Amino acid sequence: MTTLFTTDHEWLRIEGDVATIGVTDYAQSQLGDVVFVELPKVGRALKKAEAAAVVESVKAASDVYAPISGEVLEVNAALAAEPALVNSDAGGKAWFFKLKIADRSELDGLMDEAAYASHTA
Repeated sequence: MTTLFTTDHEWLRIEGDVATIGVTDYAQSQLGDVVFVELPKVGRALKKAEAAAVVESVKAASDVYAPISGEVLEVNAALAAEPALVNSDAGGKAWFFKLKIADRSELDGLMDEAAYASHTA
């Protein structure tokens, strides 16, 4: 399992040909208290950089972008029911959706944990 990061503060956990996607702890700290999450529909084909989900906090609404292209295999129903999970466990239980990876070469432009730490420093 490999974890990669985007400059837009999303993380991807890669297992085989599936990427689990969520927002980073840094992103949730910038958002503040999350009150609503809108997830993509299962079966939706997403293109890299396309808006895939929406997170609303007491401060603002933000799009969550597809870091890579692929088909939505699963969404986190627990997150829709309890949006505050984003604040309490951004890198774990608060994953947003799982994608079947369409083009593995799109992973090449993403950051590892060390590069992401430098990006947010």
